[in-house]
Amino acid sequence: MNQQLRTIILEIYMTSKKRVGLAKVRRMLLRDYGISISIGRVYRLMSTMNLPKMSTVKPTFKPTKGQVSLKHPNHLKQAFNPPAPNQVWTSDFSYIPVGRKSFVYLCVILDLFSRKVIAWTVSRKIDTALAITTIEKAIQTRNPKASVLFHTDQGSQYTSFEFRQYLEDHSIVQSLSKPGYPWDNAVTEAFFKYMKKEELNRRTFSSLKEVQPACFEYIYLRVL
Repeated sequence: MNQQLRTIILEIYMTSKKRVGLAKVRRMLLRDYGISISIGRVYRLMSTMNLPKMSTVKPTFKPTKGQVSLKHPNHLKQAFNPPAPNQVWTSDFSYIPVGRKSFVYLCVILDLFSRKVIAWTVSRKIDTALAITTIEKAIQTRNPKASVLFHTDQGSQYTSFEFRQYLEDHSIVQSLSKPGYPWDNAVTEAFFKYMKKEELNRRTFSSLKEVQPACFEYIYLRVL
């Protein structure tokens, strides 16, 4: 639970451009995620996170098993308007509270040409398998005839050996945001921002089965 909270706090901190204090973090946890904790606990969590200041970048973490530490190029370079479909796909994850102490995880893939979701998956685990399952759906749905540029952040799910190998096997070119620069993946960040504001934060979920139709409704009935 503490690690999940740290991840959410980091998301709040970076989205707020590092201009956020303990009280505001506590308010945003309650307002945006339905999580109620004391300011003391917020302080204890943030004090162990080595959060970057305005002039620094997002903290890096030691690679886990199956992940390699490499410098990945940003091929996209914030060029968010490709001239045709299936040239650039972007992806990211979002945490969705379930009950009082649990989360499920939504992975989406957008085609930057239309800026619409072409594949999505909800899972109880935020891991490489979730990323691979979602991109498999995108490939099956779109069946691209030429190489696709696939842009994400540098999360361990996307930089794992298994995921990079999957991209290589399908002639997909990987592009990764600079650490601490969420605006390098601004279109996907904006999608999640509005999805939370317009749908997820207005609902209370008790199970993964309740989350799935809510995601379906927003993605297909309101967005597509």
